Amino acid sequence: QVYLEESGGGLVQSGDSLKLSCTASVVTFSTHAMAWFRQAPGKERELVAAVGRNGHKAYSDDVKDRFTASIDYVKNTAYLQMNSLKPGDTTIYLCAAARTLTVPPITTAGDYDKWGQGTSVTVAS
Repeated sequence: QVYLEESGGGLVQSGDSLKLSCTASVVTFSTHAMAWFRQAPGKERELVAAVGRNGHKAYSDDVKDRFTASIDYVKNTAYLQMNSLKPGDTTIYLCAAARTLTVPPITTAGDYDKWGQGTSVTVAS
């Protein structure tokens, strides 16, 4: 059963922008914490942004001035607006969700039990 599906990845130039989407089925973002992670081959998943049930957000230091996470609760879709992209942002981006009573953002990958398949982002220099 597919819970989360990412889209919006692609090939862009350094300095360009992309907006990723994470469409949820079965999962309802209003009752789940969600987050965006990224994972390069052979490396652990790295937090990009997390949105808590209170709407508060947490970002990694590398992206906090460039990326913005948001959720459209009517469409049940999460977004990651990525600006000023750099070649170092090249990798697979995944969205994750967890049904939880925890209110603040959850930043640990192991605390999420629902994952999308990921969407690839490539930033050319």
